[in-house]
Amino acid sequence: MVSHQVTTQVGLRKKLYQQMEQGARDKSGLSFINLTIITLVLLSFLALALETEDTLGPIWQNGIAVFNLIIVGIFAIEYLARLWVAGENPEYRGVRGRLRYMVTPYALADLIAFLPELLWVLLTPAGQGDEILMVLRVLRLARLAKLARFVPAFDVLGATVQRAGAQLLTTLAMALALVYVSAVALYFIEGVGGQQQENFGSIPRAVWWAIATLTTVGYGDVYPVTPLGRVFASVIALAGIGVVALPAGVFASAFSDELREREVSKLKRRVETVEAENEALEEELEEELTHHHD
Repeated sequence: MVSHQVTTQVGLRKKLYQQMEQGARDKSGLSFINLTIITLVLLSFLALALETEDTLGPIWQNGIAVFNLIIVGIFAIEYLARLWVAGENPEYRGVRGRLRYMVTPYALADLIAFLPELLWVLLTPAGQGDEILMVLRVLRLARLAKLARFVPAFDVLGATVQRAGAQLLTTLAMALALVYVSAVALYFIEGVGGQQQENFGSIPRAVWWAIATLTTVGYGDVYPVTPLGRVFASVIALAGIGVVALPAGVFASAFSDELREREVSKLKRRVETVEAENEALEEELEEELTHHHD
């Protein structure tokens, strides 16, 4: 009797693991459970947007609040279910394996997606701390990581950032250096000398202009008025085009390399599969010929 219960439990866990873990089942595409999770994530983002709309009546607001509680409860159950079925992966078996799973990025994102809001609702009296609750709801953005688990594009994006991390940090350092140099120059040209504009009265104030100019946004709320300041600002604006284009080129190159490597890896796996099938067919053919001669 005990053996039957254990077998049933393991069988249920394996079936649930195949439904919840992307790539664990034979069929391609999303399972019903994962498709439901994706739908709930998108609906939770819609609910977050609607909660900020004051024109909605009390009935709608209460309905959205109840819907949010339902989503939080479902995500809590999903987290516990994923923690349970993680034992199907040899890496996460046992207590230590579960602890390793709990600190993986996806597991942490699943936890953040529901736990802060759930604890606040359970432990805080109704009507108190609504402002803090709204801040906690911003953590729903962590649910984007749930989508990353199912959408390959997010995986490619993360791999691209990791591949080009050093180059992107280099371009970021160059941009920050140029921002600081530009702010210091305009502080001395416009803030100390020239027209002594208040907007350039200190280096931190001039940083706002430098960032807006180097990113080619140019809001126009702060601008130099002296001839020397305008000449220097023109040089900075032209340099800003290169500062913006450089990381974009680095990222595009890394993205292209990542896609190419994934396609090559996919092609290699197909070739290996075909070769394995050919070897199996050759062995079967040799066995049949051996039996025929005997």
